[in-house]
Amino acid sequence: MADPQKPRIPYWHVYTDQNGTSRQKKEYLTGFELESMGGDSGSQWNNKLMKGATQIIFSELPADFDGDWHENPAPQWIIPISGGWWVETMDGQRVEMRTGELSFGADQGTTGEKGHKSGTLDGKPCRMMIVQLKDKKELEGGKVAPHAL
Repeated sequence: MADPQKPRIPYWHVYTDQNGTSRQKKEYLTGFELESMGGDSGSQWNNKLMKGATQIIFSELPADFDGDWHENPAPQWIIPISGGWWVETMDGQRVEMRTGELSFGADQGTTGEKGHKSGTLDGKPCRMMIVQLKDKKELEGGKVAPHAL
């Protein structure tokens, strides 16, 4: 294979800034390595993030879900698997995400109105997979810790 381009996968990063305000910005997963998953399987691009204890949660937000001000309970990856949802941070930015888009929720430690608000889109339920990090806060300067990328 001739020098292939490494993937960059976008995600929305919800974080707490130095003033205790939640914000969100588009970031990119990088650091992919071309490797086999084993056996006779061909090579694929893998990015092994955040080793340690995790909890995997499958969730369905009802069509009328009202996620008033709250922080993410722990740093967590949120992946809609059907439907869509929105997240509004304390800075007023609202982002809508649909099936397959990624969000990393890490807005612990906000001040005032806590964290963010969220809800479903199009008057329909949103099913999601949540991968919650249980070991420690994986943040450094408002980004996923560089060692994790």
